[in-house]
Amino acid sequence: MLFIYHDFGGTHSTSLAAAYHLKIFNDPTRILEKDEILAVPYFNKLKKKDAGKFIFHGEDVEGNRVYTLGRRSSKLVLPSLYHFSEIIVNRYNINEEIIFSNTSPVVPFAMTMGGFFSRGLGINSIGVPLLVKGAQQCCLHISQLVEETKEIAKHANEQIISIDNKKFQA
Repeated sequence: MLFIYHDFGGTHSTSLAAAYHLKIFNDPTRILEKDEILAVPYFNKLKKKDAGKFIFHGEDVEGNRVYTLGRRSSKLVLPSLYHFSEIIVNRYNINEEIIFSNTSPVVPFAMTMGGFFSRGLGINSIGVPLLVKGAQQCCLHISQLVEETKEIAKHANEQIISIDNKKFQA
């Protein structure tokens, strides 16, 4: 199974989702500390040129591969990837489930602004503290989103699944 967590930039909420999925954090029910957030692989590391690239984060305990993707603002990326996946799976008889999970609904305003200042403008002195605050605000929601994504994948009847996810209430 392939899990692909995606959002606008592919470096904040998606990196946290991959970290939760791969069980990098011992306790998924607590608020993360600043140093834990900043140590997450690829967190606040990717640039605009990395948009559209699948970033491999590792294999989970069941051997499923976990990727992230920054799709920018294009609304066509996911439908195109979904349909391309259908072509590849059907044409080459690939017996692999592909799960696309959107992490955007859990991104708080602080993380959006932090990403804009840090990645967009290169002003880390403003962006990074906002990113940490945003990550702390949404980390439990991201953990929950990952668990729901795994649960949907486990019980799915389709080979390719696109999960939009919902906005979590604070």
